[in-house]
Amino acid sequence: MKKFIVLIGNYGSGKTEIAINLAVKSADKGLNTLVIDLDKVNDYFRMSDRVDVLSEKKVNLVSPTFAGQGVTPSNMSAAVASAFAGDWDLCIFDVGGDAAGAMSLGRYYTDFMALEPGQLEVYDIVNVFRPMSESPEKILKLKDEMESFARLKVTGFVNNSNLLNYASADDIRQGYEVLKATSELTGIPVKHTTGRSCFVEEFLKDGRDEKYIGEPIGLETYMHRSWEAFTKLGL
Repeated sequence: MKKFIVLIGNYGSGKTEIAINLAVKSADKGLNTLVIDLDKVNDYFRMSDRVDVLSEKKVNLVSPTFAGQGVTPSNMSAAVASAFAGDWDLCIFDVGGDAAGAMSLGRYYTDFMALEPGQLEVYDIVNVFRPMSESPEKILKLKDEMESFARLKVTGFVNNSNLLNYASADDIRQGYEVLKATSELTGIPVKHTTGRSCFVEEFLKDGRDEKYIGEPIGLETYMHRSWEAFTKLGL
């Protein structure tokens, strides 16, 4: 069955990194994979900057900033429509980092609603070290705002808690506790726990409840940001 994964979340939550990793893993399995870059918010840290990796892995990309395919904002809508009409195995939507960014999904509401049950997953990517994501209450407030604009309901959380260059397994542990509480409040499952492979492996040795871990995914680092940009510029 053709699958769609929509990634929403706060600025700096790691949506683009996860989108690339999911796409590369999919393509490595021989699946026909398409990534839609709808992140119009952050020009500093965007999918099209790693088009070399996607091209090498034979992942197709639609992005308003990717001149290589002649896709511009004026014909972006038609290009995105190809996700629903084309013969893809997996389509991944990487969405801008706030409620306003999620508005870009609203125009495709009819297309998403026409999908069969089980075809669509909407993941809220959470890094508990980002503003508005430090507690269940803040996570849910932002989630509700993004759902309202995107006109889609979150089907699962992804724990992607990290401090960039200073990341450790303790970051994932802290994210686990916050998302466990968030999941218990909402009934929304934790679908994935992600991070650098070495930290994910260390975290898994704790023997914590798999219900709040989901499927662990060790991430390759394709996107690079500086600690200064993260802390001072909010990027």
